[in-house]
Amino acid sequence: MTLRSTVRGLVAAAAALLAVTATSSTARATPEPKAPAEFVALATVDPTIIQEMRYITPHNFVGKPIDGYKQPVCILTRQAAQALHQAQLKLLRQGYSLKVYDCFRPQRAVDNFVEWAKDLDDQKMKTEFYPLVDKSRLFEDVYIAAKSGHSRGSSIDVTMVRLPAWPTPPYRPGQQLVPCFAPKDQRFPDNSVDMGTGFDCFDTLSHTDDPRIQGVQRANRQLLKGTLQAAGFVGIPQEWWHFTFQPEPFPDTYFDFPVAWRSVAGHH
Repeated sequence: MTLRSTVRGLVAAAAALLAVTATSSTARATPEPKAPAEFVALATVDPTIIQEMRYITPHNFVGKPIDGYKQPVCILTRQAAQALHQAQLKLLRQGYSLKVYDCFRPQRAVDNFVEWAKDLDDQKMKTEFYPLVDKSRLFEDVYIAAKSGHSRGSSIDVTMVRLPAWPTPPYRPGQQLVPCFAPKDQRFPDNSVDMGTGFDCFDTLSHTDDPRIQGVQRANRQLLKGTLQAAGFVGIPQEWWHFTFQPEPFPDTYFDFPVAWRSVAGHH
């Protein structure tokens, strides 16, 4: 074999190796799906609404950041974001601001919840989020489900904050947990008004119209509910914080793009 043919052989082998490597890298680097054009970042529609995106932090009922949450950004369908803006305008005139805990939730995050709920040995956040509920009943009691309206893009988990707003202290993993239905000055500090329970409290006291919730707590829930209903949102009886804009632009589609600015880049 001549030197020239040997070199040609080496070049061909190197090219083949590079082609395989490039193909493998491309396969590994498959781009994440983006949101449809009908989705926007809430901050581009109303930057005054406070965002405290809980599922990108470890302060949630799972106890760690949830799959699919890459950045602390609220993403919604444009119609839902615009309706939330109208609700915010009304509350600002009364000295309040809306605060969202969760907006669009990718299907992979819902799958993460389901996987966690099946692991009955993982109870590290029980004391705060489901102190009176046996974890084996989370599916039966519909605290956890395989599908979530949040994945359709028009649902929010939301509360109100009295202005001027002070930031909520950060959660420190391992800190002492307090039941989510404890008095407001005892449970995890939150700059929201007193709604009778904390967010994501798996307890019947979270039911919007639970008769045990009275006085200022009930008035706060009714103000939130009434303001959002007037803007086109519908709540659910089980959770005072959950509302869905109707009619939903995507009533039957469950999306799985990540919660990140890049998912809605260029959308206005």
